[in-house]
Order: sequence, then structure tokens, then C-alpha cells
Amino acid sequence: MGKVICAGLGPGDPDLMSVKSDRVIRGAHHVAYFRKKGRAGQARTIVSGMLRDDVTEYAMEYPVTTELHFGSDEYRKLMVDFYADWADRLADLARDHDVVVLCEGDPFFYGSFMHLHTRLQGRVEVDVLPAIPGMVGCWNALDVPFTWGDDVLTVLMGTLPENELTEHMRRADALVVMKTGRNLPTVRRALAAAGRLDDAWLVEKGTMPEQRVAKLAQVDDADCPYFAIVLVHGQGRRPEAPE
Repeated sequence: MGKVICAGLGPGDPDLMSVKSDRVIRGAHHVAYFRKKGRAGQARTIVSGMLRDDVTEYAMEYPVTTELHFGSDEYRKLMVDFYADWADRLADLARDHDVVVLCEGDPFFYGSFMHLHTRLQGRVEVDVLPAIPGMVGCWNALDVPFTWGDDVLTVLMGTLPENELTEHMRRADALVVMKTGRNLPTVRRALAAAGRLDDAWLVEKGTMPEQRVAKLAQVDDADCPYFAIVLVHGQGRRPEAPE
């Protein structure tokens, strides 16, 4: 009887992967990973050169990424069927083998593996190996402390409605916005409305060789990279001393 092991890969630089994930990946006979159809896949790229010569690979190709709105019924149906199908395949495979599933960042922090994890419960043993979240690698690229004193850190999805983004941004001290991509113009407008645009940075492919760090105000609206995070560091909010 085998099990499914989800190995968190961290922010992108293989050197920032945990020792445990590194060891499990290098010894794996069966490795699965998510990717967009026709692409190598970010997770697979990160482990390039690490896999055994006799490894069997399972590319879990998303049926849709940005072609449909993520809130549409058609998108939900396609993704529900996709995760159900792969949960069945992994459960079948794990009857006889250990299967390592690669996941960028930390698997339980907005990771795609969560959708498989919920569907595998009670069917097969599942181990999840934690990792450095992608946003941590990105904010270190700014080379400035990200939270100070009693700053409140807020993590938002760029897919939220613009008015909700603005409301959260006004209350936040340090701020992370994930899932930017085509949502970048909306994120920019919300930051401007909240008075935070001048302090915002865009970090693309943080910790990877192609890393780019730029002031968001200087990034063109048409430049909407998928693997990018918007960051606003805190200013050191501290409680006032009693009089």
C-alpha cells in the first residue's frame, strides 16, 4: 500500500526547498504535477535535473486557466471534474506505489493540491510537506523588512471585486495581492483609491533567475505577468504609549 505525498516546492529557487522535499523528490518513482496544456509547468521546471532517470511522470493538465471567468458555472464544472478525475487516478496509483505531487509555494496556502487533498481523505494515506510560501520569497526581494511592530498583514486575491479590494487595502498595514495577471489594472485602481499605489511593488518570478522587481506605478497596464505578486510593506504601526 502506497501513499500520496505532496511536496511543497517553495517560492521557486530549488535551493529554498526543504531538505525533506528535496530528498523525497529525488527518490520518487512516480511524480505528478499541475501544468497548463502545452506548457512544461512551473512546478516541473523547478525540479528540473532532480528526478530519477526511471521516474514515471503524470502531467495534470488544467482543462482551462484564464479562458473562462473563474466564477462562471462552466469553469466550476470543468475544474470540479478535473480534480475529481485526478483524485481517482492518484488514489488508484497509491494502492501500489508512493506518488509525489509537486506543488509550488506551500501546499496549504492557496495551493492547487488542496482540491485533491479534500477528495483523497479516507481513500488513501496523504502526507503534506510544508514549504516557504511564494510571497515570502517575493517580499525578501524588496530588501526591506515587510512588517514592523504590530503591523497587520493582509493577503488578498486580485480576483476580488474592486470595491472590496479598496476597502481591505485602506485598512491594511502590510499588503500582499496574489492572482494578479489580467487583474493587475483592477488592483492598481484599488491601490490608487486606497492611497497605497505609490508604495506598491510588483515582483515577478520571485527568487527565480528571471526575477523582476518594479514599482507598480511604473508598470504598464498591459504588462500582466501570471507569476507575479503585488506587495506593500508596512510602516511600523505601533501602539501609542499611555500618557
